[in-house]
Parts: sequence; structure tokens; C-alpha cells
Amino acid sequence: MRRVEFHPEAYREAEEARSWYEKNLPGLGMAFIDEVQMAVNSIIDNPDMWPPFGYGTRRFFLRRFPFSVVYRHDATKIQIVAVAHQRRRPGYWKER
Repeated sequence: MRRVEFHPEAYREAEEARSWYEKNLPGLGMAFIDEVQMAVNSIIDNPDMWPPFGYGTRRFFLRRFPFSVVYRHDATKIQIVAVAHQRRRPGYWKER
């Protein structure tokens, strides 16, 4: 089984989004984190399911929130590169 590792900036992005959603509607922040975790679990189960996105990554779109989980993988690990808002600074994470 591959280990999952969040880039520190991806972790920060997820936490900032959780905090923003929670501040605007109690409980929504946890719903966001639950959906990110569901995405990560799906990626673990089948990392090649989503098409190549660029810079050696793939992208999983969240259903309920305007975010995607950008990741890369090899035989031993899955690295979450970004938890990216779909309408902000496209490709900002490519240097990670």
C-alpha cells in the first residue's frame, strides 16, 4: 500500500478552506475535510483513474466544493501537491 503525504502547502490550503467554511456556516468546514478525505481514499484505491493534469500530476475534483486535489504518485507514495480552489491562480502549485 502506498503511503500518503501532504505537501505542507497543500495541508495549509485545506486547513484554510476548512476554517473559512466553518466560520461562514458551522459544520461546513468538517464537511469540506470529509470530502477531501473521501477524495484521498479514492485516489489511494485507484491512483491512475484520473487523467494526467500536467507537471507529472493528476487531479480529482471535489463534488460539493469548488476545489480539486492535485496529486502525483509512484510505486511507494501518493503526494498531495495542492488542495486548489478552481477559480484562483491556476497552476500556482506547479513549483512544488
